Amino acid sequence: MKWKHVSDHAGKLEAWVVLKMSAWAVRGDDGIYIVDTGLSFMSPRLLKEAEKLGPVKGILLTHGHLDHVGGLKKLLKKRRLAVYAHEKEIPYAEGSLPYPGRKKPEKIVPAGTLTPLPEEDGELLPIAGLQPVFTPGHTPGHVCYYEPESRVMITGDLFTSKKGQLNRPIPMFTADMDQAIKSADLLREYDIDILSICHGEDVAEGNEALAQYRENMDR
Repeated sequence: MKWKHVSDHAGKLEAWVVLKMSAWAVRGDDGIYIVDTGLSFMSPRLLKEAEKLGPVKGILLTHGHLDHVGGLKKLLKKRRLAVYAHEKEIPYAEGSLPYPGRKKPEKIVPAGTLTPLPEEDGELLPIAGLQPVFTPGHTPGHVCYYEPESRVMITGDLFTSKKGQLNRPIPMFTADMDQAIKSADLLREYDIDILSICHGEDVAEGNEALAQYRENMDR
């Protein structure tokens, strides 16, 4: 495992299990927020690195796939923290509904663990200055998180990357690829220096990279 500096306000833990897995710690207005938890074996190191940055105040999930919530159980045994996800993601992650393309529901997260991200008039509200962005497609309730001070967008599984360019999310795990590609356009409303990728290297000059991605997808 490797802890990587993303910006003055964010870092991420990377581990290799067939492909790169990542989880983040980000500075909010009132402390540190863990974004995704990676797989179970990643959680002790993730918590340790997050607490080096400051007091951990909560956990934000991009979505509920196992490689993003596998460390949640261990983390919650160590710290009592609120865990936020988009309301549309919760029934899939907690096993009320099967993820699109899967035959049976899976209780990846115990029922009652997740708190819906706050909304007002259908718009997601910031949490401690961190802005959630609803980007469905990879899963029904996929969310990215924007840290405005260092202009970092944590993208979960909205993209993969290769050689400094954005690529599509992994097809076999993506519920609706067309929707996922369209959701990427929503990020262009933000001033982004770094797109931080779970399964790949981070991509600099974020807005230019998003424009190139859309051009590539339209070919």
